[in-house]
Amino acid sequence: MTTTPAPYSAASLAMDGKVCIVTGAASGIGRAIARQLAANGARVVIADVTDTVIEGGEPTATLIERDGGHAYAIATDVSDTAQVDALIARTVERFGHLDVLVNNACIRHARPLLDLDEADWQRVIDVNLGGVYRCCRAAVRQMIAQPDIGGVRGRIVNLSSQHGMIAAPGDLAYGASKAAIDYLTRQIATDYAPQGIVCNAVAPGKIQTGAGGRALDPDVLERATRRTPWPRLGDPDDVARAVLFLASDLSTFTTGATLMVDGGWMAA
Repeated sequence: MTTTPAPYSAASLAMDGKVCIVTGAASGIGRAIARQLAANGARVVIADVTDTVIEGGEPTATLIERDGGHAYAIATDVSDTAQVDALIARTVERFGHLDVLVNNACIRHARPLLDLDEADWQRVIDVNLGGVYRCCRAAVRQMIAQPDIGGVRGRIVNLSSQHGMIAAPGDLAYGASKAAIDYLTRQIATDYAPQGIVCNAVAPGKIQTGAGGRALDPDVLERATRRTPWPRLGDPDDVARAVLFLASDLSTFTTGATLMVDGGWMAA
Protein backbone atom coordinates (compact mmCIF):
# COMPACT_ATOMS: atom_id res chain seq x y z
CA MET A 1 0.00 0.00 0.00
CA THR A 2 1.36 3.38 -0.95
CA THR A 3 0.55 6.64 0.73
CA THR A 4 0.39 10.03 -0.85
CA PRO A 5 2.80 12.44 0.81
CA ALA A 6 1.29 15.51 2.38
CA PRO A 7 1.57 18.70 0.32
CA TYR A 8 4.84 20.49 0.94
CA SER A 9 4.20 23.77 2.72
CA ALA A 10 6.37 26.85 2.26
CA ALA A 11 8.19 28.18 5.30
CA SER A 12 7.67 31.82 6.17
CA LEU A 13 9.59 34.70 7.73
CA ALA A 14 6.31 36.33 8.78
CA MET A 15 6.40 37.67 12.33
CA ASP A 16 2.70 38.53 12.54
CA GLY A 17 1.54 38.79 16.14
CA LYS A 18 5.00 38.18 17.62
CA VAL A 19 6.28 40.50 20.34
CA CYS A 20 9.96 41.38 20.06
CA ILE A 21 12.26 43.44 22.27
CA VAL A 22 15.35 44.95 20.63
CA THR A 23 17.86 46.60 22.95
CA GLY A 24 20.03 49.43 21.68
CA ALA A 25 17.53 50.02 18.89
CA ALA A 26 17.78 53.81 18.67
CA SER A 27 20.55 53.74 16.06
CA GLY A 28 22.67 51.65 13.75
CA ILE A 29 22.31 47.88 13.69
CA GLY A 30 19.63 47.82 16.41
CA ARG A 31 17.53 50.33 14.49
CA ALA A 32 17.74 48.21 11.34
CA ILE A 33 16.80 45.05 13.28
CA ALA A 34 13.77 46.73 14.83
CA ARG A 35 12.61 48.04 11.45
CA GLN A 36 13.09 44.66 9.77
CA LEU A 37 11.12 42.81 12.44
CA ALA A 38 8.33 45.40 12.31
CA ALA A 39 8.23 45.30 8.50
CA ASN A 40 7.52 41.58 8.78
CA GLY A 41 4.62 42.06 11.16
CA ALA A 42 6.17 42.02 14.63
CA ARG A 43 5.21 44.33 17.46
CA VAL A 44 8.58 45.76 18.45
CA VAL A 45 9.66 47.23 21.76
CA ILE A 46 12.49 49.72 21.33
CA ALA A 47 14.67 49.50 24.46
CA ASP A 48 17.43 52.11 24.64
CA VAL A 49 18.78 54.79 26.92
CA THR A 50 17.91 57.42 24.32
CA ASP A 51 15.74 57.97 21.27
CA THR A 52 18.38 60.13 19.56
CA VAL A 53 19.55 58.58 16.29
CA ILE A 54 23.33 58.74 15.94
CA GLU A 55 23.19 58.72 12.15
CA GLY A 56 20.33 61.22 12.13
CA GLY A 57 16.61 60.97 11.42
CA GLU A 58 13.39 60.30 13.27
CA PRO A 59 13.34 58.14 16.42
CA THR A 60 13.06 54.45 15.57
CA ALA A 61 9.59 53.98 17.05
CA THR A 62 8.29 57.02 15.17
CA LEU A 63 9.76 55.75 11.91
CA ILE A 64 8.26 52.27 12.34
CA GLU A 65 4.82 53.68 13.10
CA ARG A 66 5.05 56.04 10.12
CA ASP A 67 5.83 53.04 7.92
CA GLY A 68 2.69 51.26 9.13
CA GLY A 69 4.33 49.05 11.76
CA HIS A 70 3.84 48.71 15.50
CA ALA A 71 6.48 49.98 17.93
CA TYR A 72 6.62 50.92 21.59
CA ALA A 73 9.63 52.66 23.16
CA ILE A 74 10.73 51.91 26.72
CA ALA A 75 13.75 53.84 28.04
CA THR A 76 16.12 51.18 29.37
CA ASP A 77 19.69 51.08 30.65
CA VAL A 78 20.71 47.44 30.36
CA SER A 79 23.37 47.91 33.06
CA ASP A 80 20.57 48.44 35.61
CA THR A 81 18.81 45.28 36.79
CA ALA A 82 15.67 47.10 37.93
CA GLN A 83 15.27 48.77 34.53
CA VAL A 84 15.75 45.47 32.70
CA ASP A 85 13.21 43.67 34.87
CA ALA A 86 10.79 46.57 34.33
CA LEU A 87 11.34 46.33 30.56
CA ILE A 88 10.17 42.72 30.49
CA ALA A 89 7.30 43.38 32.89
CA ARG A 90 6.01 46.40 30.95
CA THR A 91 6.28 44.53 27.65
CA VAL A 92 4.23 41.61 28.96
CA GLU A 93 1.74 43.95 30.65
CA ARG A 94 1.15 45.71 27.33
CA PHE A 95 1.22 42.75 24.92
CA GLY A 96 0.54 39.70 27.08
CA HIS A 97 3.67 37.74 26.20
CA LEU A 98 7.23 37.93 24.85
CA ASP A 99 8.31 35.93 21.80
CA VAL A 100 11.74 37.30 20.92
CA LEU A 101 14.54 39.14 22.71
CA VAL A 102 17.33 40.66 20.60
CA ASN A 103 20.32 41.74 22.70
CA ASN A 104 22.03 44.42 20.65
CA ALA A 105 22.87 47.19 23.15
CA CYS A 106 26.59 47.78 23.55
CA ILE A 107 29.22 50.46 24.03
CA ARG A 108 32.84 50.73 22.96
CA HIS A 109 35.94 52.23 24.54
CA ALA A 110 38.80 51.27 22.27
CA ARG A 111 42.02 51.01 24.26
CA PRO A 112 44.87 48.47 24.52
CA LEU A 113 45.47 46.84 27.91
CA LEU A 114 47.93 49.36 29.34
CA ASP A 115 45.79 52.35 28.36
CA LEU A 116 42.49 50.93 29.60
CA ASP A 117 41.40 52.27 32.98
CA GLU A 118 39.69 49.77 35.23
CA ALA A 119 36.53 51.87 35.44
CA ASP A 120 36.24 51.96 31.64
CA TRP A 121 36.88 48.20 31.42
CA GLN A 122 34.17 47.57 34.00
CA ARG A 123 31.66 49.85 32.25
CA VAL A 124 32.10 48.08 28.89
CA ILE A 125 31.77 44.65 30.48
CA ASP A 126 28.77 45.76 32.56
CA VAL A 127 26.85 47.03 29.53
CA ASN A 128 27.96 44.65 26.78
CA LEU A 129 28.06 41.39 28.74
CA GLY A 130 26.18 42.21 31.94
CA GLY A 131 23.36 43.70 29.90
CA VAL A 132 22.96 40.50 27.89
CA TYR A 133 23.02 38.46 31.10
CA ARG A 134 20.35 40.63 32.75
CA CYS A 135 18.09 40.72 29.70
CA CYS A 136 18.42 36.98 29.05
CA ARG A 137 17.67 36.17 32.69
CA ALA A 138 14.54 38.33 32.80
CA ALA A 139 13.36 37.10 29.39
CA VAL A 140 13.90 33.40 30.13
CA ARG A 141 11.98 33.74 33.41
CA GLN A 142 9.05 35.04 31.39
CA MET A 143 9.40 32.69 28.44
CA ILE A 144 9.47 29.43 30.40
CA ALA A 145 6.13 30.40 31.97
CA GLN A 146 4.51 30.85 28.56
CA PRO A 147 2.64 28.22 26.53
CA ASP A 148 4.61 25.95 24.22
CA ILE A 149 3.86 26.91 20.59
CA GLY A 150 5.27 24.40 18.16
CA GLY A 151 7.85 23.32 20.71
CA VAL A 152 9.14 26.86 21.32
CA ARG A 153 8.37 29.15 24.24
CA GLY A 154 10.71 31.97 23.25
CA ARG A 155 13.69 32.95 21.14
CA ILE A 156 16.79 34.96 22.02
CA VAL A 157 19.22 36.42 19.50
CA ASN A 158 22.43 37.91 20.91
CA LEU A 159 24.72 40.21 18.95
CA SER A 160 28.29 39.05 19.30
CA SER A 161 31.04 40.02 16.86
CA GLN A 162 33.87 38.67 14.78
CA HIS A 163 36.01 40.76 17.15
CA GLY A 164 35.16 38.29 19.88
CA MET A 165 36.93 35.65 17.77
CA ILE A 166 39.95 37.56 16.47
CA ALA A 167 41.99 40.45 17.83
CA ALA A 168 40.74 43.96 17.20
CA PRO A 169 43.85 46.14 17.50
CA GLY A 170 43.67 48.33 20.59
CA ASP A 171 40.14 47.29 21.57
CA LEU A 172 40.47 44.86 24.47
CA ALA A 173 37.26 45.36 26.46
CA TYR A 174 34.89 45.23 23.49
CA GLY A 175 36.41 42.04 22.09
CA ALA A 176 36.44 40.33 25.48
CA SER A 177 32.78 41.18 26.05
CA LYS A 178 31.76 39.85 22.65
CA ALA A 179 33.73 36.62 23.09
CA ALA A 180 31.88 36.00 26.34
CA ILE A 181 28.52 36.56 24.64
CA ASP A 182 29.18 33.61 22.33
CA TYR A 183 29.81 31.37 25.34
CA LEU A 184 26.75 32.70 27.18
CA THR A 185 24.66 31.97 24.08
CA ARG A 186 25.77 28.34 23.95
CA GLN A 187 25.24 27.83 27.67
CA ILE A 188 21.71 29.28 27.72
CA ALA A 189 20.82 27.27 24.62
CA THR A 190 21.85 23.98 26.20
CA ASP A 191 20.53 24.70 29.70
CA TYR A 192 17.06 25.74 28.54
CA ALA A 193 16.46 23.69 25.41
CA PRO A 194 14.25 21.27 27.40
CA GLN A 195 11.99 24.21 28.29
CA GLY A 196 11.67 25.31 24.66
CA ILE A 197 14.01 28.31 24.77
CA VAL A 198 15.97 28.92 21.56
CA CYS A 199 19.15 30.98 21.90
CA ASN A 200 21.48 31.92 19.05
CA ALA A 201 23.92 34.70 18.18
CA VAL A 202 24.73 36.79 15.13
CA ALA A 203 28.34 37.92 14.72
CA PRO A 204 28.72 40.92 12.41
CA GLY A 205 31.94 41.77 10.64
CA LYS A 206 32.72 45.32 9.58
CA ILE A 207 29.35 47.05 9.31
CA GLN A 208 29.05 50.65 8.13
CA THR A 209 26.36 52.14 10.36
CA GLY A 210 26.80 55.84 9.70
CA ALA A 211 28.55 56.41 13.03
CA GLY A 212 31.66 58.57 13.10
CA GLY A 213 34.90 58.38 15.06
CA ARG A 214 36.85 55.12 14.95
CA ALA A 215 34.32 53.65 12.50
CA LEU A 216 35.61 56.04 9.84
CA ASP A 217 39.31 55.80 10.70
CA PRO A 218 41.12 55.25 7.36
CA ASP A 219 43.36 52.54 8.84
CA VAL A 220 40.37 50.67 10.28
CA LEU A 221 38.50 50.88 6.98
CA GLU A 222 41.55 49.81 4.97
CA ARG A 223 42.14 46.77 7.17
CA ALA A 224 38.47 45.77 7.03
CA THR A 225 38.28 46.17 3.26
CA ARG A 226 41.47 44.22 2.73
CA ARG A 227 40.37 41.36 5.00
CA THR A 228 36.79 41.02 3.70
CA PRO A 229 36.51 38.71 0.65
CA TRP A 230 33.09 40.03 -0.37
CA PRO A 231 33.55 43.10 -2.60
CA ARG A 232 31.94 45.52 -0.13
CA LEU A 233 31.66 46.06 3.59
CA GLY A 234 28.44 45.26 5.44
CA ASP A 235 25.48 47.46 6.24
CA PRO A 236 22.96 47.21 9.11
CA ASP A 237 20.32 45.53 6.95
CA ASP A 238 22.68 42.59 6.32
CA VAL A 239 22.67 41.91 10.06
CA ALA A 240 18.96 42.63 10.44
CA ARG A 241 18.03 39.98 7.89
CA ALA A 242 20.11 37.37 9.71
CA VAL A 243 18.41 38.27 12.99
CA LEU A 244 15.01 38.05 11.31
CA PHE A 245 15.75 34.49 10.21
CA LEU A 246 16.81 33.36 13.68
CA ALA A 247 13.84 35.14 15.28
CA SER A 248 11.33 33.55 12.93
CA ASP A 249 9.63 30.15 12.83
CA LEU A 250 11.66 29.47 9.69
CA SER A 251 14.62 28.74 11.95
CA THR A 252 14.14 25.22 13.30
CA PHE A 253 16.55 22.86 15.09
CA THR A 254 19.15 25.64 15.34
CA THR A 255 20.17 26.68 18.84
CA GLY A 256 23.49 27.54 20.47
CA ALA A 257 24.83 28.66 17.09
CA THR A 258 26.65 31.81 16.02
CA LEU A 259 25.81 33.00 12.53
CA MET A 260 28.63 34.98 10.91
CA VAL A 261 27.57 38.03 8.91
CA ASP A 262 31.02 39.18 7.90
CA GLY A 263 31.37 38.94 4.12
CA GLY A 264 33.63 35.91 4.51
CA TRP A 265 36.23 37.55 6.79
CA MET A 266 36.46 34.56 9.16
CA ALA A 267 36.54 32.11 6.25
CA ALA A 268 39.56 33.72 4.60
